[in-house]
Amino acid sequence: MSTPPSPPPPAAERTDGSTVRIGALVPLTRPGWAEAGRHLLAGLELAVREVNDAGGITGRPLELVVRDTAADPHRAAAAVEELARLGVAALAGEYHSVVARAAAARADALGLPFLCSSAVLDALTEQPTQWVARLAPAQSHGWRIYADFLLGTGHSRIAVATQPSAYWASGTRILRDHLAPRGGTVVELDMNALTPAAVCDELVGSRATALLLLAGHPEPAVSIVRSVRRDRRLAQILIGAPAGQPEFAEWAALLGDDGAAVPFLRYLPEHPTPLGARVETALRERLAQAPSFVAFEGYDTIAVLAEALRSHGSTDRARTAGSWPRVAVEGTRGQIRFSRTPGTGVRQWAWPPVQVADRDPAHPDRFRILHTG
Repeated sequence: MSTPPSPPPPAAERTDGSTVRIGALVPLTRPGWAEAGRHLLAGLELAVREVNDAGGITGRPLELVVRDTAADPHRAAAAVEELARLGVAALAGEYHSVVARAAAARADALGLPFLCSSAVLDALTEQPTQWVARLAPAQSHGWRIYADFLLGTGHSRIAVATQPSAYWASGTRILRDHLAPRGGTVVELDMNALTPAAVCDELVGSRATALLLLAGHPEPAVSIVRSVRRDRRLAQILIGAPAGQPEFAEWAALLGDDGAAVPFLRYLPEHPTPLGARVETALRERLAQAPSFVAFEGYDTIAVLAEALRSHGSTDRARTAGSWPRVAVEGTRGQIRFSRTPGTGVRQWAWPPVQVADRDPAHPDRFRILHTG
């Protein structure tokens, strides 16, 4: 039986075949975390420009074909199918873990190389695959470092304000499993049942010394912070956000001084590499603000894919995916190599640098490094 031909791509997507195309999955509209998506895209676009300025992929320009996932797994899976039909050599990007998992499943089924930039959920695929690799650390790696930071600063009774999500549930489990053998406890506060004001009463009753925001941004996370900051009973409680919300300018704009001193995870070295410093300057100009770690993840994604495509050809997807174990690229945050890591199902950079940082209460536009791992 013959297979019917795929429909032709839209006119706006046609090329004469002279470019090497990479599909980019990015959350650019709500309910996606649009600011994170904007930083991710800035990094991807800057790296593409630099690759092309240096001669492209064996003389052929690199082209980014961007699709907005809007934090919707179904939309992301459909975008992967469309991009595969358009003939992209590989996929890049995505920030939201549940969305990236849907994209990874389709990429694996279609035989399309996918280098995931930012999503951290451990089990990015149900079963091991050769088609998917990842730059961001597995959630269990980063969140254990965060748990060690909590213990090291005297916090062993932790409350988590959480919402239903595979990502938040995984984070809660990681924290509980890591803290329990060390005498720590985790108390869950269901944000589907509690108002931000009611969270304050629960915190007082729980005797927790730290509250972690495992809930959506900007809401209900911003309202929780405001309520806790204004409750005199909770003046000594630590508010934390391991998922990284305080990294972005929107957090500071919405919360002002209330958004300072909220420790979060980010994936940067303590001191920038020469490449990282140069890229930071270029990203700052492109974004008109300080780049987040997500922007560096975007840049590094293209750096890795460009090297794979130069070394192993841009027309054979299987050769591209097969190159993951042999890739060695100097990224903005150190040398990038991939290996098999238990529990992830994908080729993994093990590991990017990890920091626990916060916004300095004296200068909320500046960051303090509190812990490294």
